[in-house]
Amino acid sequence: MLTFLVTALELTGFLLIPVVILRSREPLAAVAWILAIILMPGAGAVLYLAIGTTRIARKTHRKKLSRETLGPQFPTLAAHEVSPPSVTGQSLGDTLMVLACRTAQTRPTRGNLVEVITDVHRAYELQVAAIRQARHHIHLEYYIFQPDETGLYFRDLLIAKAREGVRVRFLYDAVGSLRLGRRFLRPMWQAGIQAECFLPVNPLRRRWVFNLRNHRKILVVDGEVGFTGGANVGNEYIGRKSQFGYWRDTNMMLRGPSVSQLQQVFAEDWFFASDEELLAPELYPAVGEPGDQVVQIVASGPDMPVEVAHELFVAAIALARQRVLIETCYFVPPESIRVALQSAAHRGVTVQIILPARSAHLTALLAAHSYYEELLASGVQIFEYAPGLLHSKMMVVDSDWSYVGSTNLDNRSLRLNFEVGAVFYGSSMTERLAQVFQADLGRSQGLDLAHWSERWIGRRLMENTCRLLSPML
Repeated sequence: MLTFLVTALELTGFLLIPVVILRSREPLAAVAWILAIILMPGAGAVLYLAIGTTRIARKTHRKKLSRETLGPQFPTLAAHEVSPPSVTGQSLGDTLMVLACRTAQTRPTRGNLVEVITDVHRAYELQVAAIRQARHHIHLEYYIFQPDETGLYFRDLLIAKAREGVRVRFLYDAVGSLRLGRRFLRPMWQAGIQAECFLPVNPLRRRWVFNLRNHRKILVVDGEVGFTGGANVGNEYIGRKSQFGYWRDTNMMLRGPSVSQLQQVFAEDWFFASDEELLAPELYPAVGEPGDQVVQIVASGPDMPVEVAHELFVAAIALARQRVLIETCYFVPPESIRVALQSAAHRGVTVQIILPARSAHLTALLAAHSYYEELLASGVQIFEYAPGLLHSKMMVVDSDWSYVGSTNLDNRSLRLNFEVGAVFYGSSMTERLAQVFQADLGRSQGLDLAHWSERWIGRRLMENTCRLLSPML
């Protein structure tokens, strides 16, 4: 029986090779999967069936339908929208605005009030205050929501608000929040909270998928205040786990028309997970223009016709004339990003990247190290954040364009995950984020090409081996 099972898995693996070739858009990804299938008979086939592309088409089509169903029905923001220029080339910001409007299918809105939050303790304080003041609804969407002290604190606060009559909807990712079980969720259900799982991982169900994950972090309260950025909910994000120490992340608190755009992203994901349409006018209240920032909420994911964040980042780097400042937790960039970074450095653009010195995912960290030497040789400046774990996802280009969100510079974020972020147009917010970057730079250590090139051969072998897995990271 065992021999038959092994033979069947090996045969399945070889039958999958043509499927891999036909469905992989990137040659490197195809080669990586084929090698896994050949070198790990049986296991490679199971791995591909679990996290490969065989189920992506159906799931992304259904997610796309949820966006197309709700999109035309959302309340208009025309009174607050900034129209992109008719032609590109006026400025870097104008050119990227045209690109973002065409690919992300949203428009920037004016009049937003934005607070940059660089400390997760502060982010949690502001979120707790907003939740306590909620009168009508609370919408949460997180990749990771831990059932630890921090998660329990938020859960109990949500339960208290639900008992006051506030409508609470909670969307969590099946893989990122794998530890959330019925024991944690039952009190929420009993209080009337609607909790939905994004793409449950259950092979016994007809609809299941492992590879497509919802990496977004969204909190919207009463349609008036919104939060997004890099931090999830858990002890580690406020340094309660000794293995991580201080956790450095960048988050945003938004007020103004952009909150409705963030609400729309949540509504599309909620409809996909629950089939409930969130179109009631009270979910999208008239909030005026409390600030002066131009903000565009940009969602990306495999349900979009193009790789929105990928295109936007490549274009931003390629168009840079003065500086490119990047912070990212996971750095396993596709070739397009690497070439854009090297080309910018060769043109004389200041390119500085701050990356974590340590990571919870050793394979991804080693894969990242394999790219450092070629980037350093081209003039890209790489720094490692020293005080703790850097989890921030941020990009600043020249003096009038910047991004903060959930998107890392790796294949998973750029091609497979559902991500969300805020694009900022104008000098004031860009300079504010540049100041945040400079503060982090002062706590980081620069890498020297000559010293980095002296790594022992065993270390290089490990790094390059992990790099072979880059299409999956």
